[in-house]
Amino acid sequence: MNKLLITSAAALLLAACGTDDNDTVISDESVKSWNTALKTMPLTKIFIESHHKEVRQGVTYIDDVLIVNKKIALPADYNPGENKTARREIERLMTAGNREGLQFVIRSGYRTYEHQAQLYSEYVARDGQVAADKYSAQPGHSEHQTGLTFDIGSVASANDFRISFGNTPEGAWLQDHAHEYGFIIRYPEGKEHITGYQYEPWHVRYVGQSLAEELYDSHETLEEYLGLYKQ
Repeated sequence: MNKLLITSAAALLLAACGTDDNDTVISDESVKSWNTALKTMPLTKIFIESHHKEVRQGVTYIDDVLIVNKKIALPADYNPGENKTARREIERLMTAGNREGLQFVIRSGYRTYEHQAQLYSEYVARDGQVAADKYSAQPGHSEHQTGLTFDIGSVASANDFRISFGNTPEGAWLQDHAHEYGFIIRYPEGKEHITGYQYEPWHVRYVGQSLAEELYDSHETLEEYLGLYKQ
């Protein structure tokens, strides 16, 4: 994503840089006046955002970030398996947490299209489609199919796959440190109207450390960052 910052000082700076046919010399007094003006001048921020979308063999990338959500699907035959880098980093994350007395475990990782279809069908049969759609992805729309996503729990397991996991020591640590290892809480609290899913403090998606830290600082979802959601 490219963001261009334009300030109200731009016109003044451009005027200062201009010369005429007589090679006008800028005086010290003029420079001092401009510096004073710049210090007191309110900045008017104008952000111009552009995003590059590309579909490669049915898989959608925006700004080179693989994206799948309720509206953007993966092909049924997309079977990348578990991403090795994501696996390495989730292992590093859990090791770091466990050294601080936590008890992290992986509860779910890569899933095929067929596996997700089976799970979704079971949830619909149990709770109905309206309820199931709040916490389960339809086949082709699951982040687990990317191989970049993990559901994290604790050895105690009492709060696994529950919103209450966010209040456990493991859940709180994950919220504060996941970005240090390249992960984001994919479905954060308060963003349900954007992601389409309930708050899932256990569901982390690997996006790389640089992007993860940017999203952590901005409190944006992938949809917001990639320009897929406009207020």
